[in-house]
Order: sequence, then structure tokens, then C-alpha cells
Amino acid sequence: MNTSRKNNRPNFRGAPTSPGRHQPKRKAVSSLDPKLLVKKAKPTVSLTGPSLGKKFSELPLDSKLQLNIQKKGYTNLTPIQEQAVPVLLDGKDMLAISRTGSGKTAAFLIPLIMRLLKKPLASSVLIVAPTRELALQIGEEFKGLTLGMNFRWATFIGGTNLQSDLNHLSQKPQVLIGTPGRLLDLARQKVLHLKHVNTLVLDEFDRMLDMGFIQDVKRLVEMIGPREQTLLFSATLDPTQQKLISGLLNNPVEIHVDPGTSANEHIDQETIFVPEGEDKFMVLEKLLRNPELNKVILFAETKRLADRLAKKLVQGGITAGQIHGDKSQNFRNRVLGEFKSGTIRVLVATDVAARGIDVADVSHVINYQMPMTMDAYIHRIGRTGRAGKTGKAITFIN
Repeated sequence: MNTSRKNNRPNFRGAPTSPGRHQPKRKAVSSLDPKLLVKKAKPTVSLTGPSLGKKFSELPLDSKLQLNIQKKGYTNLTPIQEQAVPVLLDGKDMLAISRTGSGKTAAFLIPLIMRLLKKPLASSVLIVAPTRELALQIGEEFKGLTLGMNFRWATFIGGTNLQSDLNHLSQKPQVLIGTPGRLLDLARQKVLHLKHVNTLVLDEFDRMLDMGFIQDVKRLVEMIGPREQTLLFSATLDPTQQKLISGLLNNPVEIHVDPGTSANEHIDQETIFVPEGEDKFMVLEKLLRNPELNKVILFAETKRLADRLAKKLVQGGITAGQIHGDKSQNFRNRVLGEFKSGTIRVLVATDVAARGIDVADVSHVINYQMPMTMDAYIHRIGRTGRAGKTGKAITFIN
């Protein structure tokens, strides 16, 4: 394989950047048509039905990896996994577009683990994710898939203790997982050296652009230099990003599977109109009295509103917690753990976590306010109806 990137350097000119700090604030108004937020879910396919993809046991994988895949309960490959895994096992660059919750993480981790098994001393992997929660989720998935393999790996995210990062780096991890800002900070302090990285994965690439991380990603790529393999995984693809993507990839294989330009068909979507003068929180509270809403993610537009909603829910006897950018990472980890275990029933979140929450069996997603864009809406409600199950999404309309 030709690993040189000298004539294929990233070209980031014209890429979207963060809005200027001194621009005047405008009152945010949703651009969504409420009619688009109402849709009945299609029947789900039986998890044991003949229409599912091939089995993991049919893939040429290491026996320990096969055992760990079985322990995680994975039997059949999802469509993105069925298309991506064989290509990545061949070591090719890839641009993969597939909606959230489609199994993208395992699609790139399984081939990378096979590379590490074959060349443990010659492989170094960097996986970049836009949010702390997503980086931690990738780390947990890697941990589960590599039990008993003695790989060295670490996660580097904002809001955590720097000394802990230094301790992890002293172990010379083979796999680095992190958010752009923290990785760049460590590299600038010359405690993280990226020249030895030969495999780069940019997960939720579109979200990284949306969040204004493009300059950080550019600097990280320049620090890495030539690579053997580069993977871009994303839920959506903006045609204006094609030049940027071409600068990152070398003769890539492109895979488009069920892209995230529309909501998951297995999600029941409805709206609740709140007349002027009616107390919307009382409407929410009454809705949550229904025991069918047993594991709920409630999205709010601002951090302040998320805090207020969580506090009022707890005061009303409904177990709830909140995560957003102003909360420490330890706080966010604890609340997310309580939500996963069922200790709290309602998780109030802002968009910062919309793509990083991977919790099984979320029964409902509720938008307390209409999301600003369809893209935000799709990724929010994608927290339910995962792994072939039916979910429910409710959006309040003022």
C-alpha cells in the first residue's frame, strides 16, 4: 500500500469555523415544520429472522476476539458492519456514512483490533471523537472487545485530571482515544507524541465540524503526518466538505448505509401542542407519570434550563439528573452511570451529549423545546429505537 501523503496533504481552506465571539446574539428560532416531527414507527425485524446480515462467526477473526464479540451479545453484523469490516480488514482508507446507533463503533474497532493482534509492536491508533461521552463510549467498547488481550489504551478528554493523563501516557498506550481539544493540549505540552500514529479514525466527523473543531483536527493531522490507514465515520455528509475529506483520505472506499438524513424508521414520533398560558412543566410532569416512560432522555436548549428542569423533576418526586458542558466530567460520568443502571429515570441533557449517549433501552426521547434544525432533531431522537428496537420521541410545540 502506498502510505505516503506528501502529495495528498489536507486542504482545510474554506472549512466551516466557529462563529465569531463578538457577533451580536440573535434569538434562536427553530426552522422546523412541526408536521415533520410526527410519524408512526415501522414494525421492527425479528432479531433472529433470516433477513439479518451474516454472522460474526463467519468472519476470519481471532478466536479471543470472537469470544469477546459473543460475550457482548453480538451475533449478526449490522449493514454498516457487513460492508465496512471486510474492507477495513484489507487496510484500506474509508469514508463511511451511516446513521447514529447503526453499529459504527464496532465496525471500525473490530478490524483495528485485528491489526493490533497481527502487529502489536508496529501499530498505533488514534481515535478522535467530538464529545467526551462518545470518547468514553468508544473506550468502553474497545475494553469489552479486547478482554484478555493485554492491549494498552487510554482515553483523553476535557474535564479530567491532567496527572491521570500523564500516568496513562507513561504506559505508552497503543490506542489513543480522545476529544480534539484535550489531545491537542497534551501534544502542545509535548507529553503526547503523535508521529508514531499510523492509523487515524475520525468518528462523528460531521459533528466535529458542527462544533467548530476543524482547526484542532487540522493541527492533529499535521502532527501525525503520513499514515497507513485513515477512517472517517459520519452520520451525514455535506457536499461542501468533499474537498476537506479528499485531503484526509487516500483512494478511500466509500460506504453509504442508511445515512442520518432522516429519522430512524423504528421510532414513533409525535408532538404535544402547549397552548399559550398553559404551564408546560405541568404537562411534562403529567406525561412522566405514565410508567411506560421508564427510561427517558429529556433535551433542553440551554444549560440553565436543563438544571432547572432536573431540579423541578426531583422536587416533584421523579428521579432525574442532568449533563451538559458546565458539569465536571466526574459529575457527568456519575449521572450517566445512574441513568444506565436505572437509579434515575430521566436524564436531562443539552445537545453537547446528543451523539455521545449510548444507553440500552431508552424508552422515550422528549424535546422540551423544538430543536433548531432537523439534523439536531435526528441525532437527539436517535438515542431511542436502537439495535432494531422500537422507540418513541415526543416534541413539545409552543
